[in-house]
Amino acid sequence: MIMFNVRLATKKDAQEILALYKTLLFGPADWDDDYPSINTINFDLLNNGLFVMEDDGEIIGVASIDNDADVDNLPIWNLDVTQSAELSRICIKKEYQNRHLVAVLLDHVFKTLKNRGKKSVHILVKTGHVGAIKAYTKIGFKKVGNCHMFGRDFVGMEMALQ
Repeated sequence: MIMFNVRLATKKDAQEILALYKTLLFGPADWDDDYPSINTINFDLLNNGLFVMEDDGEIIGVASIDNDADVDNLPIWNLDVTQSAELSRICIKKEYQNRHLVAVLLDHVFKTLKNRGKKSVHILVKTGHVGAIKAYTKIGFKKVGNCHMFGRDFVGMEMALQ
């Protein structure tokens, strides 16, 4: 059985994370040359909100817990935002995609969030990013609404942590 290590990222991981992000630019998530950036990574690191999944020491997945009041204050959320966390910038290296690894990565993140007192999670998914919406739905997320932010249209999804 293949085992993947999931852990909090450290400063020494920053360039490898950025390199992974860059392999996914201009894809369905609509990331570009400006986002996500090294500044985004440093913000996530500063807030103990960046997780990596490794296969034999190589970073193959990333997920962050974001802290954005504008997202938290959207009227689309059904669950109590004061006890919720925002997930963001979730990605799996292309050659590892379609192997249900998002669930493995997020399972670790969810356990960490529960230990931090969070009761639910929410995420904005770029409208039309069918693969992500399908993956998050399988994990237990529900679509709760749509919004327009950052010049893009998003589907809001959330779930209670069990």
